[in-house]
Amino acid sequence: MSDLHQPILEWYDEHARELPWRGPQASPWSVMVSEFMLQQTPVGRVLPVHEEWLRRWPTPADLAAEPTGEAVRAWGRLGYPRRALRLHAAATAIVEQHDGAVPSSYDELKALPGIGDYTAAAIASFAYGRRHVVLDTNVRRVLARTIQGVELPSTAVTKAEREVATEVLPEDDATAATWAVAVMELGALVCTAANPRCGACPVAGLCAWRAAGRPAYDGPPRKVQTWAGTDRQCRGRLLAVLRDSDGPVHRSALDAAWSEEGQRIRCLASLIEDALVVHAGADTYALP
Repeated sequence: MSDLHQPILEWYDEHARELPWRGPQASPWSVMVSEFMLQQTPVGRVLPVHEEWLRRWPTPADLAAEPTGEAVRAWGRLGYPRRALRLHAAATAIVEQHDGAVPSSYDELKALPGIGDYTAAAIASFAYGRRHVVLDTNVRRVLARTIQGVELPSTAVTKAEREVATEVLPEDDATAATWAVAVMELGALVCTAANPRCGACPVAGLCAWRAAGRPAYDGPPRKVQTWAGTDRQCRGRLLAVLRDSDGPVHRSALDAAWSEEGQRIRCLASLIEDALVVHAGADTYALP
């Protein structure tokens, strides 16, 4: 048993946020929806969309019965709207292959559209209490600091990193599932990327990075995401016009949403290629 277990689990028991996808009342579908929405998106932005999504589509079958365009519309401004299409595809597969119930095994979850290693492990762990290594950005940062003594993990999950996470994972399923979310919460609230609050950390005295004097990250340069003027912003503006319309819109409405013609044409073409937008007639466009 790791010395990290007890203090982190006790800290989580006292400080965990009450979130609708946590706790015994949360359905596996609620957990699954949250995991899709939380990818690269803060909790505060996800909460209202998750609530409305579960109100409208309380089961995978409810979502699968709707056109994909409705999923894109309901996704709102969470960003990375292809996640809405993947969630719709996963819901459809759950209806067709699992009688409408979110599967509990890692392998079955990973076989669903749009679900990779992290999401499959997270759903199996958080929804069904299974023992899995769950490596999101927050977990990776906590383990990198406390065990490996570095400020930030590598840009991609390494074999050594996964071995460290496996070694420190509690043996029994229930404790392992709680450990996974507890470490994630510690990274989100205390062991943050930019300004870690070491004074509030329950394992500050066990942290290898702190003991080494908190050396600065010296790995490969990390990408800093920009927004203003990017294709992502342009695509978002075009999608917003379509989401806010009750029916197809004329190209002129999209022209008014983004002034730079070359970028606008390129981004509209990419939205069509990604199946987020469809031609609805001569010079008109709509959600699928």
